[in-house]
Amino acid sequence: MRANFIFSEVWIGLRRNLTMTIAVIITVAVGMAMLGVGLMINAQVTMMKDFWYDKVEVSVFLCTKSSDRPSCNGKGITDTQTQTLQKQIEGIPGVEEVFFEDQAAAYKNFQDSYAGNKALVDAAKVEDMPTSFRVKLVDPDNYAPVIQALTGQPGVAQVINQKDLIGQFFGMLDKLRSGALAVAIILVLAAALLIGNTVRLSAFNRRRETGIMRLVGASNLYIQLPFVMEGMIAGLIGGVFAAVMLIVAKVFLFEEIAKYLALGAQIGWDDVASVITLTMVIGVLICVLASFVTLRRYLRV
Repeated sequence: MRANFIFSEVWIGLRRNLTMTIAVIITVAVGMAMLGVGLMINAQVTMMKDFWYDKVEVSVFLCTKSSDRPSCNGKGITDTQTQTLQKQIEGIPGVEEVFFEDQAAAYKNFQDSYAGNKALVDAAKVEDMPTSFRVKLVDPDNYAPVIQALTGQPGVAQVINQKDLIGQFFGMLDKLRSGALAVAIILVLAAALLIGNTVRLSAFNRRRETGIMRLVGASNLYIQLPFVMEGMIAGLIGGVFAAVMLIVAKVFLFEEIAKYLALGAQIGWDDVASVITLTMVIGVLICVLASFVTLRRYLRV
């Protein structure tokens, strides 16, 4: 009997404040979707860092006849210079392994890395690829001695620390993640305020019913429960819409980005499921807490 009464009160409240309820659902949906995207970006960045930071190397690009670097002077590196340079690199403290990559190997790696971008692979040719040494370090953070020792050496066109390039890219992703989370927090706060206003309006419209319930001895929790459930239902529906938007983001955004990432550096559907579960729980909790706090403050029950 009591359960039927509570559910009827919830239905009445949702119907009387339909416009405000829809506004709450939309705000919660957008806020939770933005929060979910931020969490998915965070998972993607973390996964990429874990995948790439152990694989970063110092790339020593060698001169070719077509090199326009001032250090090359239009001359390609000779076989003797290549062998001498390799021995020099192997003798630098902190160097773990040295790999020589000719143009054919460089082209094969290029094809593997950009297999998802057929147009780019088709446009590249073997002769476009540079020869290089890939230097794996014992400590990837201790790259300065290698760069200092090899910069300006005969036959060396350029020395690049891959971690610097990756760090710039990750820095951009970190800013994107922070921006998405900031917008999500603002929308979540807006949702909490909307929920509070909706509950206040609902309580005002039903002040006669709540007054009668107090007179017959109903407990505070029993009176508050229908209002709290209204907020919970609005949060749950908003969470469902947010889940749909996160699935769409995974398919049309993260799947497209994944084409340019190496295997093992991509977020999977299990990560998306975890984010959806977390955002739905957060959305419902925010709605319940906002409803409860508003009632405690504005209703004398």
